[in-house]
Amino acid sequence: MSETDRSRATGGDTGTGLPQRRTGHAFAHTPLRSDGRPPQTPRGARQPGPGGRPGTIPPVPGRPAILLPTALCLGLFALITWQVLVSGPLLVPDHALSRAVVRTVPDAVTERLADLGNVPVAVPVLALAVAYAAWRGRRLAALAAGLAMALVPALIVPLKAWTARPGPLEPWAAGYFPSGHTATSLTAYVGAALLLAPYTRRRWPMAAALVLSAATATGLVLRGFHWPLDVLASVLLCVPLLLGVRRVAGGRRP
Repeated sequence: MSETDRSRATGGDTGTGLPQRRTGHAFAHTPLRSDGRPPQTPRGARQPGPGGRPGTIPPVPGRPAILLPTALCLGLFALITWQVLVSGPLLVPDHALSRAVVRTVPDAVTERLADLGNVPVAVPVLALAVAYAAWRGRRLAALAAGLAMALVPALIVPLKAWTARPGPLEPWAAGYFPSGHTATSLTAYVGAALLLAPYTRRRWPMAAALVLSAATATGLVLRGFHWPLDVLASVLLCVPLLLGVRRVAGGRRP
């Protein structure tokens, strides 16, 4: 038999010939999309993680997202406090702005706005929201909001005594930095809105809280009860507290 005949005779024998490249088997195990075509994104070809579980894309963040804004607010607060203690150059535009706006609006109006930060006005709003959240079973969120409110005087009172800053219209007095009314209104109203947010599909609670807090701060500055930096410092101090409340109270409605 010739070599040509022998090769023809043994061409169908898979055990004696050289291994041939087969592509059908590989394509059979390629994941397909709903339209039958191979995937075009890395998601379809991602490798399984430990234990055969699907890999995670993108990676899960390791640190809470509140760390950066908290550090930024506390850093700015420390800067303003330092300027108040040393009578730094940052107080020059602060004084100029206060002189330009104080009593440009009738006192009857600005005093009513400033009163929104009084404890008998603002704290009961938060107390009602705390009671409602606790009644609905969100006791941890209610506790976080109540703790934030309790920390306001614990932080503000020692800072007032330490800085001993005089007021815009009362240079002989001291204890105006930071603004306690601003901190009370912001923590109470925004904290209440955060507790009520899971129970309403509308955004009016947070909008109302921000309007009330802004009205309080505006009234304090226009009436001459506080310098603008007093108000800003209180906002910077309270933002980390409210971020903590938001993190705890941000869950879905039970």
